[in-house]
Amino acid sequence: MAKTTTRKPAARSGKPAAKGGRPAGRSAAPRTGRPAAKPAARSTRPMDAEERRPARGPIDENMLAGKNAVREALRSDLSVNKVWLAEGIEPNYVADIIDLCKSKGVPYHTMDRKKLDEMAGPDNRGVACEVAAAPYAEIEDMLALAKERGEEPLLVILDDVEDPHNLGAIIRTALCVGAHGVIIPRRRAASLNATVARTSAGASAHLPVARVGNIAQTIKQLQNMGIWVAAVDMDGRSIWKTRMAGALALVLGSEGKGVSQLVKSRCDFCVGIPMTGPVSSLNVSAAAAVALYEAVRQRCFIPAE
Repeated sequence: MAKTTTRKPAARSGKPAAKGGRPAGRSAAPRTGRPAAKPAARSTRPMDAEERRPARGPIDENMLAGKNAVREALRSDLSVNKVWLAEGIEPNYVADIIDLCKSKGVPYHTMDRKKLDEMAGPDNRGVACEVAAAPYAEIEDMLALAKERGEEPLLVILDDVEDPHNLGAIIRTALCVGAHGVIIPRRRAASLNATVARTSAGASAHLPVARVGNIAQTIKQLQNMGIWVAAVDMDGRSIWKTRMAGALALVLGSEGKGVSQLVKSRCDFCVGIPMTGPVSSLNVSAAAAVALYEAVRQRCFIPAE
């Protein structure tokens, strides 16, 4: 006779099933009286071209792009540093821009269109300009500031300094020592832009900066006003042995080249900063700091004759 086996029922948990038929051990979600919020539906609307397009404006905050914007800037009281025109642009299209540049004394240059797009954004239409980060002053404003303070004028003249970081550092030092202004050339030199404003730590908004067409003629103008003009040059007489306490303008040259021969020949004398060691020159902003502080030291501690 075949043996039969009896299957035992599976053991059940000792916990009773939760009310509502939920498995034992799982807590029921509290009721709030409100239906559960449905997950937000994902929008299937495709992005339009304007949303997909990256920013197309100028890279520099002081840059204006487009013919109309540049033309109005030149017509206004804004100080425009320079204007760029795309190479190969139709001359008749920018004839009024060129005329305004000539009448205002604003330099204009041609530039490869790809580079212009990188600098001013692709919507420039072949025309862009850089607006000064601060308004330019006149030399008369610097002399008026010195008179207001009851001081002899102390000015800085920069001969083709092209690095905006150096210009910003020099402006900052000049303001800190109490100089009355910085004079820069209109062409082939750094101008007041956003980089200069940042590097100067905001000093460019407080110190008069004048832009002139000819440095040599400006030196002659200052000399006629009774201001001595000294070129800071490697071959000059030591500043420790040179009297610099009166009305003075210090001339500093471009990076690597120094003061040009023409400008140097127009100065009253040359001063040099003594150097030791294998490196024979200072960065132009460092040289400006040394020369300016020596001039101020002499004003403070050496009585005027």
